[in-house]
Amino acid sequence: MNHPIVIIGAGLSGLHAASLLTALGIECKLLEAKCRIGGRMLSTRDSNRADLGVFDLGSTWFWPEYEKSIAKLTETLHLDTIPQYIKGAMLAERVQNNPPERHVLNQNPYAGAFRFAGGIQSLTEALVKSIPSGVIELETKVETIQLDDNDSITVKAIYAGSEEKELHASHVILALPPRIVAKHINFSPSLPSHLTTNLISKPTWMAGQAKVIAIYERPFWRDLDLSGFANSWVGPLQEIHDASPKTGSGALFGFYGIPAKARQELGKDRVIEMAIAQLVRLFGPDAHNVSAILYKDWASEPETGVEEDLEPLRFFPSYGRPPQADVWENKIIFAGSESNSQFGGHLEGAVQSAEQAVQKIIN
Repeated sequence: MNHPIVIIGAGLSGLHAASLLTALGIECKLLEAKCRIGGRMLSTRDSNRADLGVFDLGSTWFWPEYEKSIAKLTETLHLDTIPQYIKGAMLAERVQNNPPERHVLNQNPYAGAFRFAGGIQSLTEALVKSIPSGVIELETKVETIQLDDNDSITVKAIYAGSEEKELHASHVILALPPRIVAKHINFSPSLPSHLTTNLISKPTWMAGQAKVIAIYERPFWRDLDLSGFANSWVGPLQEIHDASPKTGSGALFGFYGIPAKARQELGKDRVIEMAIAQLVRLFGPDAHNVSAILYKDWASEPETGVEEDLEPLRFFPSYGRPPQADVWENKIIFAGSESNSQFGGHLEGAVQSAEQAVQKIIN
């Protein structure tokens, strides 16, 4: 190939694609608009209590029994994992001012789910180690992709908000949410209208969501024979899970049921305060004794989602590979979790789509 493969987006798909191409001896460049790698994978600690552990504010689980690609990658990279804690009863909060119902499930929906012991950052860090220095360029926002007369591609980007950059590519892997591609990147010639319509129809998984993690000195709910799993029709959290490390501290994380615009109106402090009050209702007064709080509102990230993603999802989206791209066919290749029909929205979908993109290039 006369020019490298340019990969846009340093989430799981982009990182895995760069790692695979590197292993095959194929030159590539990986461009990321944010100042960090990982995309919707994000692990963090409380800056004042690093001893409590690392916790995931984005993607969390995979199911190795069914999701063979991410399971194989985890094994290849020698990553330590934790089975999702499910022992004990789950709680259901159905009516305001009524005590939560306690249920022992015959089959917990999160049975067989695993998390990464060092946070999902252990996966991104391991992938970065397999990619040569200089391949990944952060704070590089792609604005235009142009198909040239000689069948090569010119990628135009802005570095650090001001400096113009230009790269030449033989192919481009778009490891981005479909709506970001449609709304944030200009194509010359334009993408066919049926393709743009298809991209805009695919909601960005998790882009309208917010996640809070309450960290405690120990997982006290386990003493009450509770799994930490709870569903609520009262809110503000609609789903809660145990997020505790292997040893030491305990943690509960929850997904908000409050729409993105309402969260922004309430403000971060208020929505966190509401979440702690709910944890006390569900798990008792010990839930007051929070050692640290972590919070991430993905709707506030313009490089993750678009205006349409602020609307709550009413059903699971129909994901899958976008249709034919006419003159762009075989020049731009879509990757990312939303381009996988079977595992869209999962880590497995991101890994599979990267492998399929690389296979399409080497074929």
